[in-house]
This record gives sequence, structure tokens and C-alpha cells, in this order.
Amino acid sequence: MWFDSWSDIVRVLLVGIASYAFLIVSIRVSGKRTLAQLNAFDFIVTVALGSTLATILLTSDVAFVEGIVALSLLLLLQAVVAFAAAVSRRIRKLTTSAPTLVLWDGQMDEAALLRQRIARADVEQAIRQSGTGDLGTVAAVVLESNGKLSVISREHLGDASALGALRPSLT
Repeated sequence: MWFDSWSDIVRVLLVGIASYAFLIVSIRVSGKRTLAQLNAFDFIVTVALGSTLATILLTSDVAFVEGIVALSLLLLLQAVVAFAAAVSRRIRKLTTSAPTLVLWDGQMDEAALLRQRIARADVEQAIRQSGTGDLGTVAAVVLESNGKLSVISREHLGDASALGALRPSLT
């Protein structure tokens, strides 16, 4: 239980270094999307990469090359789905949740908060973190597809064009 053999330790060290180096190079090659703020799809791929790396390191039944193929497959699938989502609205809707307006013109949208399972206190916290203490000075708060809350002050709302598809629901 505490120690099996030095060869197992050496295997973990060698495979770990090689796998880590491969993963770093692969992530750099696969582009910034891999390291971007995570939506649900990216989160799943990240967890799968971590799980695969752990399996490569700790399971001697998995050969190093098999592990590299598994890591490569995950990164390739993420790149293919990310590209498909960039060019296809239907794929984007399947892989990325739409942003949700949770506050407009200083008023919380209680129905949206309930649908998204967000507490009013979470929105208030995001507003405070933006440096604002008065809901009346907040034009909009949007729950983004990555789970972050974007706070837009009245001063910075402009024509609200950054709200995109959310704009029709603002009237």
C-alpha cells in the first residue's frame, strides 16, 4: 500500500514529465479557446483532460502512446466542436448556453433569476465588485454563457448594442 517498487515511481516520473510536456505543447497549438473562460462544454473537456492525464500517470495498464492518443483525441474533438460552433448557430446552441439578462434598468428579473438558479445576493455581489453601490446606476446585468455576471452601468450602456439578442426583450 505504501510502496510497491522503484520502477513504478520511475514510470510515473518519466510518463508524467512526457505527458505534461505533450499536454502543454498541445494546448498551445490548439489555440486560445482551450484556455479561454470555460463554458459547460469547455469545462467537460478540461475535466476529461485532467482525468486522462491522471489515468496515464497512475495506471500502468495504459501505455504512454495510448494516453497521448486519448489526449490528442480530446483536444481534436474540442477543436472540431469549437469550429463547428463558430460557423453553425445550431451547434453553438447545443454546446453553449445563451446569455441571460437578469437585471435591467435597476430592476431584477426575478423569473430569470429563478430559471437560472441565481440568488439575488449573487447579482448584488457582482454589482458591488464592479464598484457600484446603487442599483439605480446599473443599466444591466447579464449572466454570461460562462457563468460570470457582467455589470453594465448606465454611464457605459451607450446604445446597448453589446446586448445583441437580449435587446428585443428590453422593452
